[in-house]
Amino acid sequence: MTSSKKGVVNVFKKKWSMLLLTTCLALAAAGCGNNGEKSSNGETNESGTKKVTVNFMHLWPEGVSAGQNKIVNQIIKDYETENPNVTIKQEVLDNEQYKNKLKVLSASNQLPDVGVTWAAGFMKPYVEGNLFTPIDDLLSGELNGKFVSGTTEAYAIDGKTYALPLEFNIAPVYYNKAIFEQYGLQAPQTYDEFKNVVKTLSENGVAPIALGNKDRWTGSLWYMYLADRFAGQQSLSAAIGGSVSFADEGLMKAAQEVQTLVDGNAFVKGFNGLSNEEAKSEFLNGNAAMFLMGTWELPNFTTNEEIPKEFRDSVGFFKFPTAEGGKGDINSWVGGPGVGLFVSENSKVKDEAKKFVEYFVAKWGEQSVTGAGVIPATKVDTSSLELPQLYIDLFNEMNQASSITLFADVQMNANAAEIHLNQIQALFGKASTPEKFAQEHDAAVAEGK
Repeated sequence: MTSSKKGVVNVFKKKWSMLLLTTCLALAAAGCGNNGEKSSNGETNESGTKKVTVNFMHLWPEGVSAGQNKIVNQIIKDYETENPNVTIKQEVLDNEQYKNKLKVLSASNQLPDVGVTWAAGFMKPYVEGNLFTPIDDLLSGELNGKFVSGTTEAYAIDGKTYALPLEFNIAPVYYNKAIFEQYGLQAPQTYDEFKNVVKTLSENGVAPIALGNKDRWTGSLWYMYLADRFAGQQSLSAAIGGSVSFADEGLMKAAQEVQTLVDGNAFVKGFNGLSNEEAKSEFLNGNAAMFLMGTWELPNFTTNEEIPKEFRDSVGFFKFPTAEGGKGDINSWVGGPGVGLFVSENSKVKDEAKKFVEYFVAKWGEQSVTGAGVIPATKVDTSSLELPQLYIDLFNEMNQASSITLFADVQMNANAAEIHLNQIQALFGKASTPEKFAQEHDAAVAEGK
């Protein structure tokens, strides 16, 4: 990957509030913590070197993350071969299970030695709780100069780096070209064209959009793009930061359009009760025509052989359309650095955990490109690699982006993020009005400042 994305990422530094970790979580953690295996058991191998176990918790299970899972296992196998005194013990969960367990384990300082985190606001409470250890020393070693500009900064708080990024993502609208062709549809360039696509598909009994809004952040992607296209990227970012009201005309229009899409049967039936994985299955099975999601899904549409090639060949993408009279730019994206690896401050094998993270990140780069179709946070020269066209096209779009706005719930502090996500689900479910949506957001952001 080249370094031409310099200056593209908009990472917003705000005042953050502490995540309240309750006593009940601490009690729950007592039953599922895995700290008991963190320390060396004092045994030695044949060469006299003390044996070490490093616990690694991640979110790439087999099946839904087949490419990534294979790469993780290969990297671990290679590391253990090169370091025969070290055993890497994996715990693998899906996305939402992972987030929940991370909270539970943090309540009693039972975090794994190495784990996965998101940037900015998501990470802040763990840093303030002294749960993640600084790993700036890794940036001056083998990994020095290897990261795409703007990626490690998203994991820095108060001048210290607390995780190393693995991915960089933007969120396109994927679509099933076969379904579009069946109904004589083209990838829309304007929002009016997009609504016509939705109307045509709905009238023909086809679910236009796969959305699993039980997870809430999925609906936030739709709101953020509508807000970007109607109000403009600067207004959206300013509202998230608290200097502009969510009652701004363009932002209110975005909230109204969410409910207009709901009323037009734009989303798969029962979307507010479906998880993202369930909704994704609707797209993968050809039951829905479109799916707005980050480029971390590229493996499923390119290299994942568990998904039929006929379907993978039928997946295209388009940029979220511009709105007539709106202030947005079609080359403005929602996205940013993806997940990164942290080392627990309380790890009893911290030095070995750091060495594993350094090794993992270095090996992940090109392997994630060729083996999974992931866009990595480290620089990789893709000119000599044979890559799927979908990957190449999105890679080029990322390099040409006018701006990339970090996911709203990642930017916000923990309390404001929770209110944002709850209001997103309520807005999509018609349990909240655009006016209440704006009021709740303004109050939450103001309280966290």
